[in-house]
Amino acid sequence: MPCDVVIVGGGVAGLAAAIRLKQINDEIEVVVLEKGSEIGAHILSGAVVDPKSLDELLPNWRDMDCPMAETPVTDNWHWVLTKGGKTSLPHLMMPPFLSNTGNYTGSLGNLTRWLAEQAEGMGVMVFPGFPAAEVMFNDAGAVTGVITQDMGVAEDGSHKPDFQPGMEIEAKYTFFAEGVRGNLTKIMKTKFDLEADCQPQVYGLGIKEVWDIDPEKHEPGRVIHTQGWPLSETGTNGGGFLYHQANGQVALGLVTWLNYANPYVSPYQEFQRWKHHPQISEILEGGKRVAYGARAINDGGWQSVPKLAFPGGALIGCSAGFVNVPRIKGSHTAMKSGMLAAESAAAAIAAGHENTELADYDANLRDSWIATELKKVKNVLPAMEKFGDDFGVILGGIDMWMRTLKIGLPITMDHTPDYKYLQRADLYKPIDYPKPDGKLSFDRLTSVAFSFTNHAEDQPVHLKVADLELQRQSELGVYAGPSNRYCPAGVYEWLEQDDGTMMFQINSQNCVHCKTCDIKDPNQNINWTTPEGGGGPNYPNM
Repeated sequence: MPCDVVIVGGGVAGLAAAIRLKQINDEIEVVVLEKGSEIGAHILSGAVVDPKSLDELLPNWRDMDCPMAETPVTDNWHWVLTKGGKTSLPHLMMPPFLSNTGNYTGSLGNLTRWLAEQAEGMGVMVFPGFPAAEVMFNDAGAVTGVITQDMGVAEDGSHKPDFQPGMEIEAKYTFFAEGVRGNLTKIMKTKFDLEADCQPQVYGLGIKEVWDIDPEKHEPGRVIHTQGWPLSETGTNGGGFLYHQANGQVALGLVTWLNYANPYVSPYQEFQRWKHHPQISEILEGGKRVAYGARAINDGGWQSVPKLAFPGGALIGCSAGFVNVPRIKGSHTAMKSGMLAAESAAAAIAAGHENTELADYDANLRDSWIATELKKVKNVLPAMEKFGDDFGVILGGIDMWMRTLKIGLPITMDHTPDYKYLQRADLYKPIDYPKPDGKLSFDRLTSVAFSFTNHAEDQPVHLKVADLELQRQSELGVYAGPSNRYCPAGVYEWLEQDDGTMMFQINSQNCVHCKTCDIKDPNQNINWTTPEGGGGPNYPNM
């Protein structure tokens, strides 16, 4: 199937790129491939959205029944939590560019569905349920498109009666908009050495729930962020959020940075503890959880942005990583990156080029407001990594203020890949996490049911372990099996067999596609790949 541009990933970056291509030239043939069962099925974010890119892309979006327009932010709070109390930090202490004034809170998944409607209305071909599994190259080594995942393959590799081979999508340009830690993006980074001149990407794991709460407690547009407890008890960084959104609901969650050292830390259990803090439980009591999910987040900032263009292809959105960590936002920058890539590709196609390197995309992005915004906050994460959660926050805040005056502190710290932080289990004691009460806190398998995750039972396991003996000797023997704790969906278990040996059980049907295993495994021995199309979570409004 030939086209002009194929976009791998139907999130906000990919759809913004598709729309921008059609705005420039409606004769450009654009294909969007989405691995989820529908557009938005795999989208998860807080979310408080800066509308800057929406304003550029579709200036009348507020009058176009866009779901994000329902709930503008009205109220901002930042709490530093101790085990039983809190201190509120005035927003006046923070630089003006961190303000949420003029922003909106709601479901990023629903925004994505709305963007897909706009794209399809312009003639974009959107194919949900079709993950891209392989990249095609020409004799010169340039990207020429992708091949979608085979369908109807049994666990043993044989073809079932409904087998359908993957489809070759040939394109003049291919945009990789897979989100965080995309399996094809990893291949592109290696093949074209895209990270030669940047620091390694680092990540956080965001775990989220949506609750219907008591209407008397609901304050539409109220935004709350927290830091400190419970992560501070284990020397772990991160923070919580609780957003009052439309329809009497709150979105809440905890982001745990994946650079923690203690292998007994469980981000899932930390989230369950966080919900029991008096300030959080007061809001949730009397309410009902309606959805659950998890995903990894790019935290590296400007220092970790790789080279963005290569022959025939480009990285956009979270495939590259444009999250503004202190703002806890990345949707607006992801969309803008897609728009800039679209403009470069449209110009190249108009000039008769194909499968060339869109060097002007990389240059234009580094000269855009994305760069300006991310450079202002570039030292916040290094300050916290180097000086800790308390003093680091203060130092990072000072640096942000100074950068508004065109100066900054000389804080320099190279990022270290998250898996290298993990230390031996014998240096720590196991953490005794409280048992779930079934009201505010829940076990993982019950939670996974609220992600509406589904995979075909009889298909190859998409979580590939390169060396099972290494996994047994090191991941279990040295690190005490942290996969059982870092996974928010109960995918990994170590089970003792009748002969006393330990078996690594992979419950791949539970996978919510967060990619944490691919990031945090201490030996980089687990490779996340795409399952059969349509598999994974089916988030209704995340």
